[in-house]
Amino acid sequence: MDIEPISLALLSVGLSMDVLSVAAATGFGMGRMTGRQMTRLATSFGAFHVFMPVLGWAAGTAFVDLISGYDHWAAFLLLAFVGGRMLLEAARDGREVDSSRILGNSSLLLFSVAVSIDSVAVGLSFTLEKVSVLVPALVIGATAFAFTYIGVALGSRIGGKIGRWAQVAGGFILIGIGLRVLVTHVM
Repeated sequence: MDIEPISLALLSVGLSMDVLSVAAATGFGMGRMTGRQMTRLATSFGAFHVFMPVLGWAAGTAFVDLISGYDHWAAFLLLAFVGGRMLLEAARDGREVDSSRILGNSSLLLFSVAVSIDSVAVGLSFTLEKVSVLVPALVIGATAFAFTYIGVALGSRIGGKIGRWAQVAGGFILIGIGLRVLVTHVM
């Protein structure tokens, strides 16, 4: 089964809001970044947003038969958890990106995992919903790449104010998609 294009677009944007906020904060903290630095950050974030849903999907195939009767509830709970966590992170004060060490190899790797870890749950929900993972993972990765690039550019221009609101919007989008999955299966 394939995911609906509108749902895929909303999901990609929802997951990329976290990336947008982090990239905006990074751009704000680092000031003017070179095109090469922006491309390096965007490529890393985008690649991990391709890899992590595939990882979640692969893990989900191992035990999907055990929970197939509850799949819509599991998908809803996973997406609501991820969206809720994004809302909680947006509500916290004082969280700043350490921009001085972000572009080193090991720091960039850990940072990329941190901003894409939510995508593992999304990949697992694809397994539960019997959705093919390759195309959605590529779309999510491309969206994350674009949002990272845009976020760094915006961050350097308008500062860190957009970060919190981007996380709030992303959290609500993910919760809304989870509710749609639940309502579609229950009704």
